[in-house]
Amino acid sequence: METSWKHSTVLLNEAVDALLDNPAARPDDPAAPAQTYVDATFGRGGHTRLILSRLAPQGHLIAFDKDPEALAEAASIEDSRFSIRHQGFSHLGELPPASVAGVLLDLGISSPQIDNPARGFSFRFEGPLDMRMDTTRGQSLAQWLETAEIDKIAEVIRDYGEERFAGSIAKAIVARRQERGPISSTTELAQLVADAVKTREPGQNPATRTFQAFRIFINAELEELQQALAASLHVLAPGGRLVVISFHSLEDRIVKQFIAQHSRDEYDRRAPFAPPKVMRLKALARIKPGAAEVAANPRARSAVMRVALRTEA
Repeated sequence: METSWKHSTVLLNEAVDALLDNPAARPDDPAAPAQTYVDATFGRGGHTRLILSRLAPQGHLIAFDKDPEALAEAASIEDSRFSIRHQGFSHLGELPPASVAGVLLDLGISSPQIDNPARGFSFRFEGPLDMRMDTTRGQSLAQWLETAEIDKIAEVIRDYGEERFAGSIAKAIVARRQERGPISSTTELAQLVADAVKTREPGQNPATRTFQAFRIFINAELEELQQALAASLHVLAPGGRLVVISFHSLEDRIVKQFIAQHSRDEYDRRAPFAPPKVMRLKALARIKPGAAEVAANPRARSAVMRVALRTEA
């Protein structure tokens, strides 16, 4: 019997309120013009279902997701206003220019992906070292670790996991590979990391940062985020909303800097008398989950939501 892993959508109402709070769009008004919104990370459809419940009859919601299991969940939504693409959100730029009234990016990993041992995302369960968001394509973590050099492994762990023992962990992985062959399971990798990490913050598993780093690397998460943010400027219509929920400092830093960069006039130092490029975004809010949500869903504790408005430029 197939197990159904549950997912609690983080900042559910806050994200949808921010996305749809657009006076020009008026998504809950039957007389409103047809507006298109994007849920760029469908996951298990929590945000999508709430958006659809508030979307005008003539509106349209486009979702993106790389995970085949997410697409299977999306197939249960019978709504002519909804469509989903089996693509990562870096493909957002394929939509027509200025065609979208709002873009929502809920980053990171969903609870069903973490809790399903077969996906290989968690050090808490015995499972294969996969970690791909899209299991139909690309290289699994196990395949990459079979041939990756020490320096590259250390670089990934250090840059994407901010792990100070990255060098020791990389050496241990390669030594294990040379002695007994490739690492094949999540628990084996977790134990190897625990043996290589000398100290760790209280309450944190020694493998936390390494597993995060490998997941981000295998799925090119930060590169895809940068591509999607740039594409949002292309597809958002003036007055449209950009809403991004991130779950670790690397993601949030990219989002924060992107919004800040495009929230000010840009002057060309090579042409000091030329008119500046006017700002294309206006930062609106930074929101974190409340105490009640964190108590009910501890995985929400690190979430940060940033909201920006597409300007007329």
